[in-house]
Amino acid sequence: MALLGYARVSTSHQKLTMQISELKSAGVRDDRIFTDMMSGATDAREGLQRLLARAEKDDVILCTKMDRMGRNTADMIHIVDACYKKGIAIRFLENGLSTEGTMGKMVIQILAAVAEAERERILERTNDGRVIAMAAGVKFGRKPHSKSVIALQFIHQK
Repeated sequence: MALLGYARVSTSHQKLTMQISELKSAGVRDDRIFTDMMSGATDAREGLQRLLARAEKDDVILCTKMDRMGRNTADMIHIVDACYKKGIAIRFLENGLSTEGTMGKMVIQILAAVAEAERERILERTNDGRVIAMAAGVKFGRKPHSKSVIALQFIHQK
């Protein structure tokens, strides 16, 4: 049995340091930590793909939080099922949940669905706020440069 770790941040501006530190504290060796620095919304997560290819029967994958591993419910279910079929367990450090056992697998799938619903609610509220702001006359985007405005005025005068 090997302990493997997975850490992901959404942008290159964020740091993996905290997640890696937590994984090491949980007993994962440096050479067994796989990382990605990209949005979870993309399929091309090379670190996750390398981790899943490396993991073998009876290995345990540690991840700090559920939202670091899966992009949505369907993705989480796919990852959990693929690991479950290979005899690989997944444990989440934040809440202590594990796919070990039938109930653990079910609980993780339910929580992944709840997390996805919460992300969708946040998007809805953000979009609603944007619509209200636009109706109130708020302008979005960059402010025009003064030289650009002058150039446009000059062009329109001709």
